[in-house]
Amino acid sequence: MQLDLSPANPVQAGARATPGPGELPAAMHFTLYAITETTTDQMTQDHLFEVVRFEVHHIVDISSPCFIDVGDHVPHAGLHVTQFARRLQQDTGIMDPAHPPAGATQQQIELVATAQQRMAEIAALTGPGGLVAVTSASDVSYPAVAADCTGQADQIPPPECMDDASNQRRLQLCQQTWKSVPQLWEGTDRVLTAPLNGTTFGMVLNPDTPITHTPVGGAQIFVENALDGIDAYAIYLQADGADGPGQQLYFGRPTMPTRGVFHVHLVNPDNAALTAEMAVFADLGGDDVHF
Repeated sequence: MQLDLSPANPVQAGARATPGPGELPAAMHFTLYAITETTTDQMTQDHLFEVVRFEVHHIVDISSPCFIDVGDHVPHAGLHVTQFARRLQQDTGIMDPAHPPAGATQQQIELVATAQQRMAEIAALTGPGGLVAVTSASDVSYPAVAADCTGQADQIPPPECMDDASNQRRLQLCQQTWKSVPQLWEGTDRVLTAPLNGTTFGMVLNPDTPITHTPVGGAQIFVENALDGIDAYAIYLQADGADGPGQQLYFGRPTMPTRGVFHVHLVNPDNAALTAEMAVFADLGGDDVHF
């Protein structure tokens, strides 16, 4: 199935951030339900079954304790990305690339200038009009964040702790959590479609991305359920761990304008700006027509 969410779709706040305008608490998720209707004795009864859960996040979450650099290609694995420019300034002694100290090499100047540009792009990605991702869902939280750089071994150091020991402990605890919970999503600014953990299904529609100024949008999700014979679909907003379907956000009925493809126009009854378009390819596994 392919799902296009409009720019007005609510976004979840950062892992440790207070929700702002148009944002939801972090401990929530969206659930797509398929609905079949049974009519008996002039009464119609709806039967809902869950198709897929997903979350909607800013492409990077600077409030997350595990928004870090990983891999052999980074200068400081485990460093919280918000401190990247600051750490390179400390390493090189260059506070301003336009006015470097005596003895600074061209490579060092370029490193600091590139780090500052990275910080500017992260700010653009997370600000108004920034990219928003449709992702896998998890109700697991990260370990507690320590009060300072000398916290307990099972606590993640605060982002401002950028010494090697703190970076190593942060890296270890974050990677342990990711290994135990593959669905827990953590984005990165380095490769927008390949998160540090979890799955990025695609993006919420955005006609003008802040860096490339090109349109993006559309999520692709493979589901195990056979989605034929469905009378309607609904997307609900739910708190993690809560019982029941939660609050209905969208509702729509499928049509088949093209053979083998169901189209669903999903709308919110109370807000005309909240819309979504969904295409369901229900017979990909059994379509024997050859062209």
